[in-house]
Amino acid sequence: MKAVLDACVLYPTVLREILIGVAKAGLFTPLWSDRILEEWARATVKLGPGAEDIARGEIAALRVAFPKASIAVREGLAARLWLPDPADVHVLAAAIAGHADLIVTFNAADFPRHILAEEGLRRDDPDHFLLDLWKGAPAAVERVIEKVRAEAERLSGEAQPLRPLMKRARLPRLGKALAA
Repeated sequence: MKAVLDACVLYPTVLREILIGVAKAGLFTPLWSDRILEEWARATVKLGPGAEDIARGEIAALRVAFPKASIAVREGLAARLWLPDPADVHVLAAAIAGHADLIVTFNAADFPRHILAEEGLRRDDPDHFLLDLWKGAPAAVERVIEKVRAEAERLSGEAQPLRPLMKRARLPRLGKALAA
């Protein structure tokens, strides 16, 4: 399965690390465009000095880890597309150009299901997407999440209980399923 990761799901560190971890585990093929990665880097500016530099370093590492993930959109493709927010058309264009199955995003209103269906695509929020992957490969997803949780704990110097961490990462259903 190929999934375009929108900038809004790449920006939060814990969420990004989980998504990229399950991709590295072979549970899906991530896709993005240069513009999506640039949006992520620019969004980090509000985190303070140095945040954009860190994001650009992480982007470079992603490019090395997933050399085929960057999608070049052919000229004119975006011109024939429409979404409620014209600034998101590039994401849909990347999904079409990359022959993706879905777009993983928090922006449901900007990616109406009926418009995506016309292009043979669907949309999913990260919580539902990861919950489905967990149902199919629970051990692999749990290993990734534990690794991310342990790293968050190491970096913060504080305990990082699973459910609150998942809730902060906007993955409450996955957190609940894992805690059951």
